[in-house]
Amino acid sequence: MEQAAFEQLVARMGEAASRGDAPGFAACFTPDGIYHDYIYGAFTGREAIAHMLADHFHAHARDYDWRFFDPVARGETGYARSLSRFVSTMPQFEGREVVIDGISRFRLKDGLIAEYWESVNAGVGHVQLGVEPARSAKVFARWAGELRERPDVQAYVAVARARYEP
Repeated sequence: MEQAAFEQLVARMGEAASRGDAPGFAACFTPDGIYHDYIYGAFTGREAIAHMLADHFHAHARDYDWRFFDPVARGETGYARSLSRFVSTMPQFEGREVVIDGISRFRLKDGLIAEYWESVNAGVGHVQLGVEPARSAKVFARWAGELRERPDVQAYVAVARARYEP
């Protein structure tokens, strides 16, 4: 994908997310696209991706805003830094403002997003919400387990260990 087209795509994605335009957000993805959310998990296909935006992101927040910065595309891969902000509507965290700083990775196909991953420091979000430390520890332990179970991570660890083991 050309750089200018990628810049337009991520801008369109962020604008649709901010507006709560679930169909417009999902239209940024290929029909079988996958969105890997660090909290909610993977959503496959435009219908599921639209559901995620409407029934997870916007169902638990108001004043949602998501912007991408410094997007870079090379072939079928793209990266961008992002900032997002919302005010929680979850009863236990009502009215708390949260700002998330993240890095997004995109696998691109035919001018759209075929697969999306994000990397954020969820602990920063938990502190802003006021999540109890014990609850955060359980969530982080689950995420750490999921990370260690991924085939790409296991392959990497095997290679990295081999460099240091006699």
